[in-house]
Amino acid sequence: MTSESRGEIVVVGGGVVGLTTALILAERGASVRVWTRDAVEATTSAVAGALWWPYRIEPVAAARAWALRSLEVYEDLVARAAPAGVRMVEGVLGETGLDEADGWLAGRVPGLRASTTDEYAGTGVRARLPLIDMPAHLPWLRERFVAAGGVIETRTVSSFAEVDAPVVVNCAGLAARGLVPDPSVRPVRGQLVVVENPGIDTWLVTTDAAGEHAYLFPQPGGLVLGGTSEEDAWSLEPDPATAEAIIRRCAALRPEIAGARVLEHRVGLRPTRPSVRLERDALPDGRLLVHNYGHGGAGVTVAWGCAEEAARLVSG
Repeated sequence: MTSESRGEIVVVGGGVVGLTTALILAERGASVRVWTRDAVEATTSAVAGALWWPYRIEPVAAARAWALRSLEVYEDLVARAAPAGVRMVEGVLGETGLDEADGWLAGRVPGLRASTTDEYAGTGVRARLPLIDMPAHLPWLRERFVAAGGVIETRTVSSFAEVDAPVVVNCAGLAARGLVPDPSVRPVRGQLVVVENPGIDTWLVTTDAAGEHAYLFPQPGGLVLGGTSEEDAWSLEPDPATAEAIIRRCAALRPEIAGARVLEHRVGLRPTRPSVRLERDALPDGRLLVHNYGHGGAGVTVAWGCAEEAARLVSG
């Protein structure tokens, strides 16, 4: 360890979880560096849709708390008109009854109610939720982190032994599979299509009887259409047939999508694990290692809550 690195924290991973964790630590006065293989614009997080919704991940009770804390932060960013790429947008989550979403969300999610038949033909819930424009949000996190004194370094890490800091925070996402190593971390491939928005201003998430997903998110750069959940699929190349199927499913919900011009294809690999790993550990030489990975497709939903928990683990 170099003398310059004493007292420093290195966060491995520059996606939404890594950047948010690094930001929390830096704004609490720590000297923090982020080691990331890719620029933030090229991370898996940059591909996300990205709607805040408490997707079911383990551990359930903790994930709910992390999600609600993140919701508070996103609502505050909107209230302060921070240039963070976060908006509160109305929409419908299909194939979900109010009883499934009520209870712990009651009184906490704005406008939560059963959807009407005019809003959605099937059973669904309507709510006003944070919709995050990741091409804007990730650079905002980076700039706020740097403003707090943080440093970002482009580094590919093959072993935590390479990290020259007394504290290492592992936010490596899918790379944790080989880095930890942790074979329980697996990719779930998601493909999206971005089209010119024909005038849609609400989001919609549905699942049909065959388990196929369809969702549409109105973002500043276009209407984001999805999606897929292909387990153990590693390809980052967009599949034309999959793209056509995504557009077809979304156009069945909103016919005006059928003629929209395609702007972009996106593919990302969600870092899925049976349970989020957020805990203290130790490197063989005794240095502190804090894990914060395995969030699957819920990274945006739980990022701030997990970041604050990781910061507590760092401080002991």
